Order: sequence, then C-alpha cells, then structure tokens
Amino acid sequence: MDFTPTEAQLDLARLTGEVCGKLVTADRLRELDSAGEAGTNTDRFDETLWRALGETGVLAATLPESVGGSGFGPLEHTAILRELGKHVAAVPYLWSIVVSAGALARFGDAAQQNLAERAGVGGVILTAALTEERNWEPAQPLTAAVETPGGWRLTGAKTTVPFADRAERMVVPATVSGSTAVFLVDPAAAMVTAQQVVDRSPEFAVEFTDTPAELVGTVADGAQILDWILHRAWLGLSALQLGTVERALQLVADYAREREQFGRPVGSFQAVAQRLADAYIDVQGLRLTVTRAAWLLSENLPAAEAVHTAKIWAADAGHRVAHTVVHVHGGVGIDRDHIVHNYFTAAKHNEFALGAGTDHLRALGALLAGTPS
Repeated sequence: MDFTPTEAQLDLARLTGEVCGKLVTADRLRELDSAGEAGTNTDRFDETLWRALGETGVLAATLPESVGGSGFGPLEHTAILRELGKHVAAVPYLWSIVVSAGALARFGDAAQQNLAERAGVGGVILTAALTEERNWEPAQPLTAAVETPGGWRLTGAKTTVPFADRAERMVVPATVSGSTAVFLVDPAAAMVTAQQVVDRSPEFAVEFTDTPAELVGTVADGAQILDWILHRAWLGLSALQLGTVERALQLVADYAREREQFGRPVGSFQAVAQRLADAYIDVQGLRLTVTRAAWLLSENLPAAEAVHTAKIWAADAGHRVAHTVVHVHGGVGIDRDHIVHNYFTAAKHNEFALGAGTDHLRALGALLAGTPS
C-alpha cells in the first residue's frame, strides 16, 4: 500500500486542527472538567466546537454525497479523528458521524438517511449503543428484539453509551431469533442513567423494556451492517488514541528537554531516554496499523485482521505511552489541573473502551484460524 496521505486527508486534518487549535485551550478543557465535577458528567460536551465543525463542513465531509456529504471515507475520517484526539476534543464525531450517520446513510431508508443528513450539519446528535455487560461477543448481542403488530420492540441493556442524553436517536444491535439485526431507538423511550468514566466523558447505561424501535435495513443484512459498524467504531477509537498519544509524546518530549535535575535535562538520563524511545516506537507502530486498516477499508478489501491489530496497538501501546508520560513528568503528571492529566485520562478511556489485550488477541486468533470473531 501507499502510505502517502491523500490531499483530502491533509486538508481535513489541517482544517480540523485549526478549528480545534482556536477553541480547545487548556482553560476550556478545565472548564469542561469542572462542569463534570459539579454534578454529573453530562455537561462535558463542547457545543461551541461541535457547531464550528458543522459550519466548516468537517462533520459532513466523510458522509456520502446522497446525504449532503463530500463522499470521503475511512482514510479521511481517520485523519479527522486523529486531530480530535490530539486536542482531546469533547465532541461525539466518532459516534454521531462515522458510526451512526454513516450506517444510516449506507443502509437506512429515506427517513433514516434524512436523519444522517441532519447529523452531518450538526442539526442532531446520533449515537451507538454497542457495549453490553458480560458479553465478549459484540456480534452476538444479548439485547433481544421481537416484531409485534405494533412494530419492533427491544428488551435488554447497553452500557457506556456516548452522549445518550443528547442523542436524537441511537443505533442499537440486537438479536432476533438467533440472528443479528440493527435498530434505531429514541433514547427518550428507554431508561438512560449517567455513568462515571475515567475522563468524565458523557456515557450512559441504557435499559430497554419493550422499547419501540425501527429496523435499519433488513434482518437478513443485520450481521453485515453490524460488522460495518464495529469495524469503523474500533478503527475510530484507535485513531483517536493515535492522536492522543502523539500529542502526549510531544508534550513529554518537550518537558524532558526543558526540565533539569542535577544540572542536566531529565531527557539526557539513560532510563528516561529509553522510556521515551520505547514510547516513540509504540506511537509509530500504532500509526502504521491504523493507517493500514483505514486503507484496507477505503479500498473495500478484507480488513478485519488489520482492524483487530490496530485495536491491540491502541490499547496496549496506548497504556504504555500514557504511563510513560505521567512518570516522566513526575509530580506534575498527577496534577489534575495540568494538561498532561487530560491526555492520560483520555488514553485510559480509549484503552478501556477498546477492551483488554487478551480479548483482541483471541479475536485476532479466531480470524487467522478462519473462524468468526
């Protein structure tokens, strides 16, 4: 493959970086963190940034032209997510645009595609409820759906659903008589409870009790639709993690050059230099795996193995880099008012969202053995 970024990637990354650079300051991040500490985490949403991303066309860029987008794909939305990760931006671009609006634009009916178009200009927020307690097989949801004379009904529960309190609709995978299908649900029709996560992102437990739902596509196509969603969600989280650890590594490298002990920069000590070198290798490995997975998806080539590989790097390498950044900063690294704290908690959030390394390895092993993950 050719690792040279496309012109669209460079332009979108530059535009996203410029918008975030103007609006996402250290003071703004502290303000958002304070809003979360004041009561619940539901206020940790940068509405000003979200509106600016919509007005500049960033939100719609990777959606199909049929819903008002520019028709770009995984390479471009990965570039956007990487920039959002660099600024630890408190916006639901991955869940509202890449995952939910993207799925509705591709597989939904006319009304659902209209919802995707509205999301592309920031008119509504969408989200995806993909995680369940005690379920290590996302492709086989425990949440169940049944068809009644009055329409589809869902019963079950999802956890850590991003921005569920603000979402117009949520995309929900469920099991229908042993098969997988994907549904669209109004959060107002379910029980939504705020959860506390490591970086105070707005995430919620959602409980469905005979909850009305709309089918996305067909039940026969459900497994294909969920596969499409999961691959883009996993890749998107990996891209966010890439941007987060890239910026975190830059911060700690600057600190190691400037901070002195015993008359020397701390970065000149062998132990520190070795940890920074290891972190650099981890970041390069994550960049390589994310780029390869995005390229395979953009070319409509088999990408499951590459996506799982990127997941492993994002969770495992992200863990090491995040801890290196804190350790090298010393006491400053555990100061919750210091910008490094935001990068540490963001990296931990992405690590936890992606799951344990053993789960990634098991899924990857199943793929290599030719069995479903």
